[in-house]
Amino acid sequence: MNRDHFKGMWHQFKGEAKKQWGKLTDDDLKQIDGDFEKYQGIIQQRYAYQWTDRWFAEHPWEDKTKRQAS
Repeated sequence: MNRDHFKGMWHQFKGEAKKQWGKLTDDDLKQIDGDFEKYQGIIQQRYAYQWTDRWFAEHPWEDKTKRQAS
């Protein structure tokens, strides 16, 4: 979806966005008002820590220093 399409579909999309991203407030939706960059920024503010935390927890990490010594 390009930015023009996002802006054009904003009124239909914002209800779904609020269902998907439960931390979005009505003020957030008003601030976004179809602007994709604002949407990305607000989602990142609300959820970035959770994404980072989940991503880190889901990936097996190995000690690379041990592997290099082998």
